[in-house]
Amino acid sequence: MMNVTTSPLKRLSLAEEVANRLQEQIVSGSYKVDQQLPTEPELMSQFAVGRSSIREAVKLLAHRGLVRVQQGLGTFVLSQTGTGEPLSQRLQRAEFKDLNEVRYLLEVKIAEKAAIHRSNKDIERMKGFLKKRYEYASNNQLEACIQADINFHNAIAEAGKNEIMRDLYKTVAEQLKQSFIIRYGNTEVFLTTQHFHDGLLQSIIDKDPKKALIWATKISNKNQ
Repeated sequence: MMNVTTSPLKRLSLAEEVANRLQEQIVSGSYKVDQQLPTEPELMSQFAVGRSSIREAVKLLAHRGLVRVQQGLGTFVLSQTGTGEPLSQRLQRAEFKDLNEVRYLLEVKIAEKAAIHRSNKDIERMKGFLKKRYEYASNNQLEACIQADINFHNAIAEAGKNEIMRDLYKTVAEQLKQSFIIRYGNTEVFLTTQHFHDGLLQSIIDKDPKKALIWATKISNKNQ
């Protein structure tokens, strides 16, 4: 396996830094199409980061169309050009209205799937985030309330057991966070929609996908 030297990473998003460095190496021809990338331990040593950062970096490269992951075999170069602009960059350019519409569509579907696939551990995580959401809303702590709300819906997406949907929702929600802070100004809307979220959580606990879909739709309609 070839040894590619790299300069120290800036402490921004380690996964994105690793993904960008690997992308540079792939595009420059250091790694050829169908060539296997170094193993996780080798990449951890090469970039001086943990396993989670390497795995997230590989996911980013896969989303960019540069690599494919074959379970039990490794990660292989799929293309030296990829699919163009990374999704995260495209979302940064998106209009709030368009991005928020995508979020609503995803929230309805992930709620339905979570009601089918959730575990007891998922329920406990959702309860914790929803409790924090109410506490922060009651104290008018807007940024913390928004993050708790995002965490709650991320936990629902996690419970749906669809990794692509989970990752897409997480990316969209994080892109919207700053817009939410500017848009809302205070936590009033979070207090008025708390009972909708309580209903959504209960429907997921009850494993009732139809009611979960209804509650998630009500939340979307209320926020529009």
